[in-house]
Amino acid sequence: MWQSMLETAKNNPFGNPFHVAYCESSSDKNLVPGRSILAAAATTEKGDSCEFGSRKYFALCGLGGILSCGITHTAIVPLDLVKCRIQVNPAKYRSIVTGFRVTIQEDGTRGLAKGWAPTFYGYSMQGLFKFGLYEVFKVFYSNLLGEENSYVWRTTLYLAASASAEFFADIALSPMEAAKVRIQTQPGFASTLRAAMPIIYKDEGLNGFYKGLVPLWMRQILFYTMMKFACFEKTVELLYRYVVPKPRNECSKAEQLVVTFAAGYIAGVFCAIVSHPADTVVSKLNQEKGSTALEAAKKLGFAGLWKGLAPRIIMIGTLTAAQWFIYDAVKVWLRMPRPPPPEMPESLKRKLAAKEQ
Repeated sequence: MWQSMLETAKNNPFGNPFHVAYCESSSDKNLVPGRSILAAAATTEKGDSCEFGSRKYFALCGLGGILSCGITHTAIVPLDLVKCRIQVNPAKYRSIVTGFRVTIQEDGTRGLAKGWAPTFYGYSMQGLFKFGLYEVFKVFYSNLLGEENSYVWRTTLYLAASASAEFFADIALSPMEAAKVRIQTQPGFASTLRAAMPIIYKDEGLNGFYKGLVPLWMRQILFYTMMKFACFEKTVELLYRYVVPKPRNECSKAEQLVVTFAAGYIAGVFCAIVSHPADTVVSKLNQEKGSTALEAAKKLGFAGLWKGLAPRIIMIGTLTAAQWFIYDAVKVWLRMPRPPPPEMPESLKRKLAAKEQ
């Protein structure tokens, strides 16, 4: 399966509607037949370090995902810890301020860092699959749709590619997420990843690591990742069309990264709102043994499902913006191809013009 997808990506790198830039070459013989360099402005002066759609390109996208998700999630562990405690014990942790104050009183300042290890390792693995496979699936589905349909149905393509990537990303994340929530929300539980993993396995077996996988899929795939990628891609397109006063190819790398950050934050706010109820259920499930997602939701009630929304909006908005910024900055740093927003292919323009005549 993976071999087929990689070959597809290599032979048809996302098609003309996305005006993909390829590596510079000293000879046309080195270019894959049928390709054209459509966006020279997207390449660096010394040429790109890899070819769009190559194994190296996807591997570097995975590296960018590791850095963007691992660094950002670890950086906001204190806020995440307070958010989780508000979700599972709202009577004690009534607000962000109260949550921080009570945590510091009981555990000291170091207590705010509880769960940093499973957060770092878990979200690094998630980022590898989330961003790396997103690029693979985006290319793969684009090839299936064809040039014109890839442009017309581009939002659906983003949704499908991100959902496919997140399916695998959550399988990698689930064990670490289970350990993180227990460390952060269960008094008297182990305080380190090394101690937590054997306890979970002894008490609940492998199911203890994956009992939150289905609600995690619901939170991440249906409500977070699909929104995160589709909203980001669409926001970037709209910002360059209506807000940025000059074309993307005339913007400096720094200016492009500012647009990336802004689009990421806007996407993050929407992600936080739509995914919050499922996130609360995941936290409650991992706190209590033997409960199901439906039981946890009933126990929380409608109002309880929205506890901790304010810190999560702050957390996810900043997180998503930082992730896209780091991911795009890694592409700039590694001199990777960075396609501009999609444009209507000439063949479709001609068809539309013919219909109007």
